[in-house]
Amino acid sequence: MFTDPISDFLTRLRNASHARRDTVSVRNSNMIRSIANVLVNKQFIDKYEEIKEEGKAQSSLKIYLKTDRRDPLELKRMSKPGQRIYVGHGEVKRVRNGLGVAIVSTSQGVMCDTDARSKKIGGEFICEVY
Repeated sequence: MFTDPISDFLTRLRNASHARRDTVSVRNSNMIRSIANVLVNKQFIDKYEEIKEEGKAQSSLKIYLKTDRRDPLELKRMSKPGQRIYVGHGEVKRVRNGLGVAIVSTSQGVMCDTDARSKKIGGEFICEVY
């Protein structure tokens, strides 16, 4: 059965945040590392590090969640493998009146909604985080 790695990543983060965990381990890929980098820059998570395990071909990422958050993270997958959602730079809307962030995969890399609007580029609307 095919599983969507981005949805799995977002679900693990959401579940760990709701359970008030300090860390969560997720599968490693370039896209997931890029999304985690945006989350670190926007201060939704503390940091992440790559963990290479002995005898395994693929490494994993250890995500350190913010423990001082009052409310748990809410992450909503927008573009799915069966239904991709593409937006232009004018269509990228603010999430929760600027309290959240939309993550967009553009031709210049994965970035938040404010960066995409300022650079006037659109792309695939990956998810919303608030």
